[in-house]
Amino acid sequence: MAYTPSSARYQSMPYKRCGTSGLLLPAVSLGLWQNFGDVDDFANATAMITHAFDLGITHFDLANNYGPSPGSAEINFGKILKNELAGYRDELIISSKAGYTMWDGPYGDWGSRKYLISSLDQSLKRIGLEYVDIFYSHRYDPNTPLEETMMALDQVVRQGKALYVGISNYGPAHTQRAIDILKQLGTPLLIHQPKYSMFERTPEKGLLDVLGQNGVGCIPFSPLAQGLLTNKYLKGIPEHSRATRSVSLKPEFITDEKIAKVQKLNELAVKRGQTLAQMALAWVLRDNRVTTVLIGASSTKQIDDCVTCLKNLPFSDEELKQIEEILH
Repeated sequence: MAYTPSSARYQSMPYKRCGTSGLLLPAVSLGLWQNFGDVDDFANATAMITHAFDLGITHFDLANNYGPSPGSAEINFGKILKNELAGYRDELIISSKAGYTMWDGPYGDWGSRKYLISSLDQSLKRIGLEYVDIFYSHRYDPNTPLEETMMALDQVVRQGKALYVGISNYGPAHTQRAIDILKQLGTPLLIHQPKYSMFERTPEKGLLDVLGQNGVGCIPFSPLAQGLLTNKYLKGIPEHSRATRSVSLKPEFITDEKIAKVQKLNELAVKRGQTLAQMALAWVLRDNRVTTVLIGASSTKQIDDCVTCLKNLPFSDEELKQIEEILH
């Protein structure tokens, strides 16, 4: 039976302007870093994408190396787009990135013009698109002039391969330089994607200020600290959790001290009438410089749980104080 999106999909999801651009993004966006590769259940991936769209999630975030295997998340998303969402392309924001190792040899990594443009061409073929809405430099390359990396981003916009450009994992100083270079080139920086959560506060050390002062949007990734800020780890490391199988969340990161903090945060979330994950997402969204928060999911139920955070976003001064006391 052909998929028909919910007619109510735009009624409850809030949309926020990305920096000072004309682009509105949903408060919650879906990332395809894990659970959408060729080792995963394609039917489940399809269900998550269509369910997200039914909830008003219009932004789907990819990268060239997402899988596993690398590239397979883009291939699978392309199939879902063609099979289920072909008539709704203009209602979607689809992003991809390049910056980490994708193929062998000296041209398959980092931030050269050669790599970025070749990678985007490959991504477009995998997804089956003429353009992506946002194309990112996935990380700062210390061995390539920043001017070259930004010129590549400017070029793909002028070629019609991307509508907007972004950067990810750049520190404050390099972000400001990237903003200045792109402004001179005539292709403004739309958005920055940093790692940001209650357990990862680095963006507060200058980056959010740079973004706010320059009218650049912000889309934090790993807002749940890869599952640590959920009820999954309240009693330690469970079997089959990401910490037992993933290189991205190592068991040694989950100390007794961190579990104690998670338990105290959960107590506060319960008092707020939320799950811990919902409170953690609301906490990231509390900053008006944050445009949207990027979630990952392995089921439609997890997407529902995350989106429910939007029902209780405000924090009292006392609650924010309690959170700071728990985290320090």
